Order: sequence, then C-alpha cells, then structure tokens
Amino acid sequence: MDPVTLQIVPGLSIVGLLFIFLVVVTIWQAVEIVDAYEKKALTVFGEYRKLLEPGINFIPPFVSRTYPFDMRTQTLDVPRQEAITRDNSPVTADAVVYIKVMDAKKAFLEVDDYKKAVSNLAQTTLRAVLGDMELDDTLNKRQEINAKIRKELDEPTDEWGIRVESVEVREVNPSKDVQQAMEQQTSAERRRRAMILEAQGERRSAVEKAEGDKQSNIIRAQGEKQSQILEAQGDAISTVLRAKSAESMGERAIIERGMETLESIGQGESTTFVLPQELTSLVGRYGKQLSGSDVQEGQALEGLEFDEETREMLGLDNIEEILGQIDEAAELDIEQLEQEAEKVKSGDAGSDIRSADEVIDDVDEEPIDDELVETEPSADGGQAELETEK
Repeated sequence: MDPVTLQIVPGLSIVGLLFIFLVVVTIWQAVEIVDAYEKKALTVFGEYRKLLEPGINFIPPFVSRTYPFDMRTQTLDVPRQEAITRDNSPVTADAVVYIKVMDAKKAFLEVDDYKKAVSNLAQTTLRAVLGDMELDDTLNKRQEINAKIRKELDEPTDEWGIRVESVEVREVNPSKDVQQAMEQQTSAERRRRAMILEAQGERRSAVEKAEGDKQSNIIRAQGEKQSQILEAQGDAISTVLRAKSAESMGERAIIERGMETLESIGQGESTTFVLPQELTSLVGRYGKQLSGSDVQEGQALEGLEFDEETREMLGLDNIEEILGQIDEAAELDIEQLEQEAEKVKSGDAGSDIRSADEVIDDVDEEPIDDELVETEPSADGGQAELETEK
C-alpha cells in the first residue's frame, strides 16, 4: 500500500468519530426529561414556545432553553421584621408563607423570581398589618393577622400565577422594656386576683358561719320553746291532779281536822261548848262509822263538783290523753336534730328549719296556757275554789 492511502484512512476515522460525537450530543440536546412534580417552560432562540409536561419531551437542540417550575406547595420563610404598632410600641415578628404555582407560564413571564417577589411582598405586608394594630391585638389576635396578610397577598400573586395557601405568624415579640412592664402588670393583676379571692373566701366563710350560728340558735330556740311548753303542760296537769285529789280527799281532811279540834276542846276546863252544825254532823258521821250507832245523820259536808266548763278547761275528763300527748312530745328525736344541724353546717338548701322571724310569729300567734291557782279552803264551809290567772 502506498503512503497516500495510509494518510487518508486515519483522516477518515477521525471524522467518523467526530460525527458520532456530534450525533450523540444532538440527541442529548433534543431530549428533555421532566419530573412528575414539575413543569418546564421552553424557549427557542429566546422565544417562549410552550410548557413541557412530565415525561420525555423532544425539543430543538442547541437553540432551546428550559426553565423548571416546582408545582408542589412550597414554604417561604419571612425574615424577622420590626414594626411600630398603632399605640407606638415596637415589636418584632416573623412568619411562614405557603405558596403553590398554579400557572407556570405566568410565573415565567410575569415575574422575575416569584419566590423572592412573594417573600418581599410578605415582609412589607407583615409590617403594615402590625402597624395598623395595637400591641395587645398583635399578641392575642394571631388568626386575624394571618387572614389580613393572606388577603393582601392574594391579589398581586394571582397575576403571577401563584396562590398563597396559608400564612402563619410564628412569633410576635415586644421590646424588652415592654416585656418587663407586661410582666409587672401580670404580676400585679395576679396579686389583685389573689387578694380578691381571699377576701371573697373570708366573706363566704363569715356568711356561712353566721348562717350556721343562726340556724343553731333557731334549733336551740325551738328546743327551749318545746321544753317550756312541756314544762307548762306538766305544771298544768300537776295542778289538775292536785285539785282532783283535793276534791276526793277534802271531806276526810275536814273530819280529821274537826276531830283534832274536838280533842283540844275536851282537854280544856270549860264545861260548855258551842259547836257549828257542820262539825256536829261530821262528828256524828264519824261516830257512826266507828261504832255503827244510829245517830241521826245531818247534812253531809261534801266537796263541790266542778262544772262542765271548768272540767273541760282543766281537761279532767282527758287526763290520760293529755299525758299521752306529753309523752309523745317529750320524746324528742335527737338524731333528727343532729341531722338538721349537719345539713345547716354543710349548707344544704333542703333543710326545713324555719327562720327566726317565723318562729317569733308562731310564738306570738299561740295563746298562753292558763295557769291554775288553787286557793285555800274558805273558813265558812271548807269549799275548794279554783281561780284562773291569764
């Protein structure tokens, strides 16, 4: 083989290699792979052509450029901003903005860098919203601040093909001096509330104690009233029994007294005696009982019977019933009184203990029991008379 042929073969091999390399690079430039969560804007010679969908896309090689756009929700941190509230209190705040690209074409054509644009707009909006509010509102109304910032961001970002999904203010901090003043105010408010609660507790304790003493006094007064009623009824029954006993034993007592008088007369030196007719009659009756003689019995000296009105007033016909009532009234239910006292102590509203005014009204309305006074027998006939004092 001659030298000329040897020089042509190496030249052809180099050209082939260059051609193959060029083909590979062309194919590489002509194929564009788009991920599932993004879209890409395609420009050819600087002219916008279309949006490339996820998957394999073929584009003109060497003269095309693509710009990716993430279609997922993205998070933008808003740097800490200083602002002056409406009541001239300095505060600092930062926030988080959640955005999503809804129209990649507008995001490519209408704004240079949509993330930077949204972040700067959020910063200025945050300062403006805090400046229109008072300090207490900035600390307490986080949701209202978030809603205002989102509303202010919606209109301009819609023109960019961006949707603001949410805005969250993370921290709102007043200045150190304001924080110290707020801490002092909170401490003073807590001390005030503690003093109020303590005073209310002492007042309630005093009221409960006074109420308990009141109910205790009412129970004691009711007990004393019942005791006095029972004592008065006992005295009345005792007086009635003594009167009835005197009625049955009056004649015998007079006879015995007359015999004692006769005995004293018989011991005297006089031989002439003047005796009342009633005494002679008693002596005759007494002698008949002793000797069985038939001495003429004169008019007997007998105790007078009570009339129907007096017997009804004294209750002579209902002695047993009155005694039974007294026994029933005397049986005080001590356990019930203890339960009532416990209810009063615990503040139970279901207790049926009456007030002091009601007890006084009941005492005023009840009639006073008549006291029975027994008078001594009269000198003219030994008659037992009963007088009533009201």
